[in-house]
Amino acid sequence: MSYKIRLLEDSGVKSVLLPCRTTVPFPEDATVEWTDNYGNTVYLHQNRCNKPERQIQFYRDRVTMHEDRLKTGDLSLTLKHPTRADSDTYTCTVYSRKRRVLVKKQVQLQVKVQQVKVDSGTDAVRLPCETTVQLLASTVQWRDSNNRLVHMLQDGSDVLEHQDNIYRNRTEMDKDLLKTGDLSLTLKRLTYKESDVYTCTIYSRGGDVLMKKQVQLRVRDCRLEVEKGAESVLLPFKVSPELLINAKVEWWRYEPAPKLKIHCYRSGFDQPYEQSQFYRTQTEMNNDLLRTGDISLTLKRPLDGGDESYRCGVWRNGKLLGWTTVLLKVKGRVQLQEEPEDIRGRSCSIDMTPLMFERIGFSEMI
Repeated sequence: MSYKIRLLEDSGVKSVLLPCRTTVPFPEDATVEWTDNYGNTVYLHQNRCNKPERQIQFYRDRVTMHEDRLKTGDLSLTLKHPTRADSDTYTCTVYSRKRRVLVKKQVQLQVKVQQVKVDSGTDAVRLPCETTVQLLASTVQWRDSNNRLVHMLQDGSDVLEHQDNIYRNRTEMDKDLLKTGDLSLTLKRLTYKESDVYTCTIYSRGGDVLMKKQVQLRVRDCRLEVEKGAESVLLPFKVSPELLINAKVEWWRYEPAPKLKIHCYRSGFDQPYEQSQFYRTQTEMNNDLLRTGDISLTLKRPLDGGDESYRCGVWRNGKLLGWTTVLLKVKGRVQLQEEPEDIRGRSCSIDMTPLMFERIGFSEMI
C-alpha cells in the first residue's frame, strides 16, 4: 500500500505525519522499522525499545512515534522540520521475531521549496521567511546549501563574526523582527554563486530547532528584443564592485558562429587589441564601472537578422567569479541606447548557476 503526501511549499511547518495504521495484531516483541528509499534506517523499535543508534545521523532527533504503537496499530511517523532533502519514499515494515514480514506500507513525501526568481540588473533580492514562533532569546541563522553562514541574529541583534566572507556587507534583516516575525533576508549585489537553496533556521537558547524554512533563488538568462536596423543595444550585466578589483572582464559573441571576443577590459582599461577586429569600434563600456559594478556593454549596429547570443565573464587569477548570458532576438520594437531605462526595465535575468565553471577556462565554457 502506498500513500502520497505533497507539501506544495516548504513554509516552515513544524512537522509532517507519515501515516501508517493497521488492524493487524502484533506480538509484543515485534520489530517496527521505517526506512528511506536507499534502505537507510529512519526509525527502529526493536526488542521492546527504540534504537536511535541505528538511525542515520540525518534523522537523529527529528522522528517520533506513538508510545503505544503496537497496541493501537498506529505506526505513523512524525518527521520534524521537513525540507526539500526529505523528499523521498519511506517504507514502514513490521517484522516478527523470525523476521517474517507482518505489515509493509509506503509513504511518498514531496517537499517543494518556495522559489524566488530575479532579473538581470537587480541589485538586491528578498528571500521571504515569516514566523509566529516566539523569537525572544532565540538565534536565527540563514545558511546556503554548502552550510556557509549567510546571516545570523541572536536575541534580535546581528552576530556576523562567523559570516562567510562572500556574504560580508551584502546581507540585511529587518531590525524590528522580534515584533513582526519577519525573518526575510535581503541579499545585495548578486553574483552567479547566489543561485542556490537558502535555509532559515530558528534555534532556542538551548539549541533546539524551533522552525526551519527553505527558499530557492534562481537567476535566469537575460532576454532582449531589438528591431532590425537598431543603432545600438545595451547588453546588461551588473556585479558587486569588489568583484572587479584586479579582475578581467570579457564579452564574447557566442552565436551566430564563429565565436568572437567582442570586448575585453583589464587593469582599469579597455584592451582593444584583444578583441575581434570587426568589433573594435562597435562596443563600449561604462567608464565608472569600478565604482558602480556596471559592466553592461553597449553594442553598436547589432546584426540585421536572426538571433544572437552573448556571454560575459569576470576573472581574477584564472578563476571565474561571475558570468552571464544575454539572448538577443532581432525583431520587435527598437530599443535604442538613448532609452536605457526602457532596456533595463525589460524582463532580463542572469543564469550564473554552473559552479563547475570555476575550474575551467572561459574558452572551454563557450
